[in-house]
Amino acid sequence: MSAFMTRCDRLARLAVLALAVLVAGAAAARAELRVDITRGTVQPMPIAITDLLGQGQSEGQIGRDISAVVSADLERSGLFKPIDKRAFIQDLVSLQQQPRFADWQVLRAQALVSGTVEPQPDGLVRVAFRLWDVAAQQHLTGFAYRIEPKAWRRVAHKIADQIYERITGEKGYFDSRVVYIAESGPANQRVKRLAVMDQDGENNQFLTDGRSLVLTPRYSPTTEEITYLSFFNNRPRVYLFNLETGRQEVLGDFPGMTFAPRFSPDGNRVLMSMAANGNTEIYAMDLRTRRTQQLTNHPAIDTAPSFSDDGSRIVFESDRGGTQQLYVMGADGSDVKRITFGQGRYANPVWSPRGDLIAFTRLYQGRFYIGVIRPDGTGERLITEAYHVEGPTWAPNGRVLMYFKETPSSDGRSRRARLYSIDLTGQNEREVVTPMDASDPAWSPLIP
Repeated sequence: MSAFMTRCDRLARLAVLALAVLVAGAAAARAELRVDITRGTVQPMPIAITDLLGQGQSEGQIGRDISAVVSADLERSGLFKPIDKRAFIQDLVSLQQQPRFADWQVLRAQALVSGTVEPQPDGLVRVAFRLWDVAAQQHLTGFAYRIEPKAWRRVAHKIADQIYERITGEKGYFDSRVVYIAESGPANQRVKRLAVMDQDGENNQFLTDGRSLVLTPRYSPTTEEITYLSFFNNRPRVYLFNLETGRQEVLGDFPGMTFAPRFSPDGNRVLMSMAANGNTEIYAMDLRTRRTQQLTNHPAIDTAPSFSDDGSRIVFESDRGGTQQLYVMGADGSDVKRITFGQGRYANPVWSPRGDLIAFTRLYQGRFYIGVIRPDGTGERLITEAYHVEGPTWAPNGRVLMYFKETPSSDGRSRRARLYSIDLTGQNEREVVTPMDASDPAWSPLIP
């Protein structure tokens, strides 16, 4: 419980931070410093991210740590290229008064980040940052946060989100978490534990002890709860797990279930597939009443449902057309339409939080692919492929996917499973480092 309370305390302290726009100069900004993230190939923008100037030794370390995390977040997005700090000309003290833009132009920086960390009488620290357009010599945006010193990492992610949004025009995704399955042991005796971490792999925590097999965790829209599938007396059992308190609740036993339920956008319902009388259908459960409603009624196998961003539609996989394909229907089960017609098998559909795309796994000629398609069935694109890739999950802004990739050993007796992220262009695949093998990721919404 202590691990959960530590995180709960961290989030609670951050929730009361004072957030203020630094408006000096922001209203006058007219520059259109912009990265178009919808293009297939993007040249990373050179950006100078200075250490935030601290008024004391501890504040100075916090400033350096925040700068490092902001740089890592933005670099990992593939859209920014942080400039080596050893090349910086202007010192941090004079930078707080006004940037000498010529010093940053000679480094070919297009954007500049500066800031301070100041101690407060109540033991908190005030973290402030400013974003500058170097070419236009204008201040673009800035924010100040009052936080406990130990909350510096989350503030760094928030700063990265602000920079990302101001320059790309899209919401950031750095202040978010990922729940996943941590795996260890030989291939025939895998130990699977529920784990959660920040989206960059930091602050890893194990939520279960590995004594029971756990599968397919899913985040709630509030970021406070997850569902996951486990086995009790060899029967599939679904749990609700509160990440703030560590409290675990049994949602029910569901024979024939192979995927954990997914939440509706409002968090009041979950979608699930389960077998009754040998036939697998899709059901919705109201979490307030625990009543279930059958949504499909077909002799084929209907499974892996996922709500659209507004909760009005559902995508699922089915073999009702003779092969495993993707279908879309209304939230009440009406108006079923097939949206994929390609060769091979389609599985694991997940609707984007933007509502514009559906991610999926495709198996064709012995290879696995992660792809996306529009809800009307047009615009299918395969963005990565490997021996085995599966389990796509969306970043909160709907521009990045995470999934797991398995690689067999040379003798074929074992395998290595790791998490990866990739943007929708397919040009920026990155491993998300975890303490051990990892699978079945689920990305949270932005943390409130």
